Amino acid sequence: MMTNGVVHANVFGIKDWVTPYKIAVLVLLNEMGRTGEGAVSLLERRKLNQLLPLLQGPDITLSKLYKLIEDSCPQLANSVQIRIKLMAEGELKDMEQFFDDLSDSFSGTEPEVHKTSVVGLFLRHMILAYSKLSFSQVFKLYTALQQYFQNGEKKTVEDTEMELTSREEGERKMEKEELDVSVREEEVSCSGPLSQKQAEFFLSQQASLLKNDETKALTPASLQKELNNLLKFNPDFAEAHYLSYLNNLRVQDVFSSTHSLLHYFDRLILTGAESKSNGEEGYGRSLRYAALNLAALHCRFGHYQQAELALQEAIRIAQESNDHVCLQHCLSWLYVLGQKRSDSYVLLEHSVKKAVHFGLPYLASLGIQSLVQQRAFAGKTANKLMDALKDSDLLHWKHSLSELIDISIAQKTAIWRLYGRSTMALQQAQMLLSMNSLESVNSGVQQNNTESFAVALCHLAELHAEQGCFAAAAEVLKHLKERFPPNTQHAQLWMLCDQKIQFDRAMNDGKYHLADSLVTGITALNGIEGVYRKAVVLQAQNQMSEAHKLLQKLLTYCQKLKNTEMVISVLLSVAELYWRSSSPTIAMPVLLQALALSKEYRLQYLASETVLNLAFAQLILGIPEQALTLLHMAIEPILADGAILDKGRAMFLVAKCQVASAASYDPPKKAEALESAIENLNEAKNYFAKVDCKERIRDVVYFQARLYHTLGKTQERNRCAMLFRQLHQELPSHGVPLINHL
Repeated sequence: MMTNGVVHANVFGIKDWVTPYKIAVLVLLNEMGRTGEGAVSLLERRKLNQLLPLLQGPDITLSKLYKLIEDSCPQLANSVQIRIKLMAEGELKDMEQFFDDLSDSFSGTEPEVHKTSVVGLFLRHMILAYSKLSFSQVFKLYTALQQYFQNGEKKTVEDTEMELTSREEGERKMEKEELDVSVREEEVSCSGPLSQKQAEFFLSQQASLLKNDETKALTPASLQKELNNLLKFNPDFAEAHYLSYLNNLRVQDVFSSTHSLLHYFDRLILTGAESKSNGEEGYGRSLRYAALNLAALHCRFGHYQQAELALQEAIRIAQESNDHVCLQHCLSWLYVLGQKRSDSYVLLEHSVKKAVHFGLPYLASLGIQSLVQQRAFAGKTANKLMDALKDSDLLHWKHSLSELIDISIAQKTAIWRLYGRSTMALQQAQMLLSMNSLESVNSGVQQNNTESFAVALCHLAELHAEQGCFAAAAEVLKHLKERFPPNTQHAQLWMLCDQKIQFDRAMNDGKYHLADSLVTGITALNGIEGVYRKAVVLQAQNQMSEAHKLLQKLLTYCQKLKNTEMVISVLLSVAELYWRSSSPTIAMPVLLQALALSKEYRLQYLASETVLNLAFAQLILGIPEQALTLLHMAIEPILADGAILDKGRAMFLVAKCQVASAASYDPPKKAEALESAIENLNEAKNYFAKVDCKERIRDVVYFQARLYHTLGKTQERNRCAMLFRQLHQELPSHGVPLINHL
């Protein structure tokens, strides 16, 4: 075939070849080496050195090359343009003379270019490739150079005209694109088939971007198109199949990803890439790691039975080959597949010990992280978990495992939130953000867009929303959407976070129809969370029987899964349903069960919320003094780490208990108790106002109006009554007595 003026029998049989674009790069290097008048300054040379990826990347248009050079050194761009123009508009001998002169770069006692440098190797490859061309191929190359120059000139003229009409827009685009020399879609499309070096550079760059900054990689469709183009010229190019596998994982295409993964290992065996270095052992190594990767793929898509079969095959082959490293990976995946079993922690502890023994710090650290997560769900104390994470952090810093450092901090953030310590969770999340902002820029990747980073940002958004800072939460979510577009693999994290925040705001505002419409989206991302929130909406709409049926089914399911956090939340909702149905005595055993679970699993915040509900149940049962005693136990953690809404509920309940207790007091003492209750109601109203919870503000002002009336303060009573009337007209009551609403 003939591409860019060069005939290729086998595209990947040649390491590199000469193209018109490569000639333009050679002219650039030749001009950079000039001394005397017109020599490149040191500052400009440093800027030009940042364009080194041009030597390895795919061919780009001449106009694009001019722009990149002009951004670093306008004078040099003009010289390069003149040299290429003279060569293209001259004769074939001009190109011949140019390649003859290139060899002079290595001559002399102090040559301009060292033979073993990156530039030196590139020059030598080009000189060697050019010397191997036949006369007919040289003529075709020169013809292609002329065509390349003409196309570049046309593009330059068009760009100049566009710049005159929209200079500001053009400058913004240049500022964004020109400094980044990573592979762009137009660059790949303008080139023919890539040489082996270009293909390897393209694949390694895209794989790195998919791991660290998916937004800068080609879109899934564009990347697959380029990979198909590579495989068309060489179907046995194993690395291209593997990148195709990673690309299909981005769009959750189980069939194509499985197909590409199997093709990768088939080609790896056929090409003998493993056998060359490891002899016959290489063949078996490919087979067992193929089975292991297939198990991981099936596990990712939830095909646990197929994953277990593939894992058994990998273990069998690894045992036959006595491959302890592969067996350790298999042991880790065995835990992942069987982590719901009660004895899974034994398997995990054994995996960590073996990983340390065989010097596998990455696997050992992941095992410790999984063990900490399991112990957190089992209710172990926070200090023991943090000590274990400290040990894993020592491994990370010792072996420079930066990715696992991020995971460890994200894990700490989640653990502190699980235990109800929002301040500590906020601190850990901000620490992760600070660490990422200090990372050095590497190969054009500006950010570390990993899952741990997305988790930390989602926690930040939820923590801000809980404190009523909805504008700040919206900014964090906006940043998440920019970093993780909807087609990326971690986008589901912020989608669920966004839906939950919107749902809570709709419920606070009394817009139950809007909250109900959001349930579908939450269910699609997290089934358990969606069902729970559907029950909450039904309960708010006074559809008690439907809500009770849904909560009972969810309770049974969560108990089976051992999802303790959700079990407690469901029990609290069931208890609320009972007292709203005027059955507080039935609610007490349910609340005591929730409290026992909260204490057992050390879920401090849920325990405080349960105590709050118990106090409310005692108030309804007519024992406000005991309710106040309980409140003093629970209110401190709520005011310290609780959400704004829960703080308001707690202060409102304190006021209710004070009023109920004051019924038997002497008139002076009663008046003092009522004044104190009014102050607490004002505080509760301020909390509710921060989250725009109009329903609860209406309840507060109604209660205040009654208290002011009892104290004989007519003006304050009328003000509260007017405010209540406005809110009541805006949010009509659903027929639930105000005293029965916590």
